[in-house]
Formats: sequence, C-alpha cells, structure tokens
Amino acid sequence: MLAVATLWQREIVRFARQRSRVVGAFVQPIVFWLLLGGGLSGSFRPPGTPASTGYLEYFFPGTIALVLLFTAIFATIAVVEDRRSGFLQGVLVAPVSRRSIVLGQALGGTTLAVVQGLLFLALAPLAGVPLTLARVVATTGTMAIVAFGLTTLGLVIAWRMESTQGFHAIMNLVLLPIWFLSGAFFPATNAPTVLRWVMRVNPLTYGLGALRTCLYLGRDVTFADVPALGISLLVSVAFGVLGLTAATAVAERSSTL
Repeated sequence: MLAVATLWQREIVRFARQRSRVVGAFVQPIVFWLLLGGGLSGSFRPPGTPASTGYLEYFFPGTIALVLLFTAIFATIAVVEDRRSGFLQGVLVAPVSRRSIVLGQALGGTTLAVVQGLLFLALAPLAGVPLTLARVVATTGTMAIVAFGLTTLGLVIAWRMESTQGFHAIMNLVLLPIWFLSGAFFPATNAPTVLRWVMRVNPLTYGLGALRTCLYLGRDVTFADVPALGISLLVSVAFGVLGLTAATAVAERSSTL
C-alpha cells in the first residue's frame, strides 16, 4: 500500500507542476462542448430525447466523459516518458509487485480525472441540468468508476509503447472511436445497424449511460437506448477490473532493461 500511495502522490504532484496538462485536459473539452454543442444545437435534435432537451444539454454528459478520457491519455502517457527517463526501470527492480505499480498509476490518473470532471460538472446549470447534492455524489462516484476503466485501458497501451508518437497514434485509434460510439455525440436511435451493435458492446456506452442517469437523478426524464443504471454500473466496474488485470499482465511481462 505504501508503493501504491507513493505512485499515486507522484502522479498528483507531477500534474500540478505541469500547467499545460491542466489546460489541455480541461479547456479542450470545454471548447468541444461550446463549439460542437453550440454549432449543432440549431440544426440537430437528438432522437429519443425529451422535447425540452437541447443539444448542449444532451452533449454535456458526453463532454464529461471526454474530460475523463483526455485526462486518462495525459496520465498514462507518463508511463512512456518514465521508461525513456529511466524512472520506470528503477521502479520495476524495486521489491514491489507489478500490480501495486499499476494500481498506483491507475489511482493517480483516476483522481486527476475526477477532479477535472468535478470542475466541469460545475457548469451543468449552464447546460440546463440543475445540480443537487444527490446528483453530485452519484455522478462523482460514477466518474471515478469510468475514469478508472479508461485509465487502466490507457495503461495497457502505454506499458507496451516505446515512444510517445506510437502511443498517441494508438490512443487516437482506440480511445476516440470508443468515445464517439458511446452515445456521447449521437444516440444509437436511428443509427445504422452495425453502429448500433458496436455501441451496445462498447463499455463506455454503459459508463456514459450511468453518467447521464445520475445527472437526472430524481427527475422524470428518460432517454432512449440508455442502459439501466444497475447494468451500466456493473459493466463499468467489470471493465475497470478487466483493465487492471490486463495492465498488470502487460506489466508482468515488461523487462527492466
């Protein structure tokens, strides 16, 4: 647990000292939300949504997922940088299990993602989503689960990469399509059959569904093609456990050379 806490603290301290990461991971999703949401609000009404729901409001939970996604990318790319600087090799030869190393990295990335997600969540009233204590608590817990899954997936990729260029290429090829096909940008309703099936097997679809449900907790608002909260949380937790197991397995095979 000491190793886990140390690596977690290192991720927090390093993030706080790199202001460019703060700007990139937080401001960029806000720009996406304002430009895409504002641009499409007059010409696109998401099918299967309540009549009073505008596109800015519909896109808001998806932007929270984007904040978590970008933070996961920036957090896990540090693994590649640590390998190039020699720090990772020093950690690998320490008498610490690889699971502890991966868990510390994952918890650090998850914490950073949740903090930035909460900052963006404060803008919910501007999107037409009033906040209550119950909604904030439920959404925060869901963000932690989703962020943990995304961070562990990023670690699976980062532990296998030798260069930041290769890491960015794979992340853009994997994580961004996962976000686009999660219901963040458009719902599965009226989508082509192939896309609907891809969205159903996409684990982030369930994480986003849980976020969307928690944001409207206590309100009689329903969205089409949004999985039930219990199923969404179960799939999201399973995704995080599977990601941690896979990242640990990749770390176990990593060489100290």
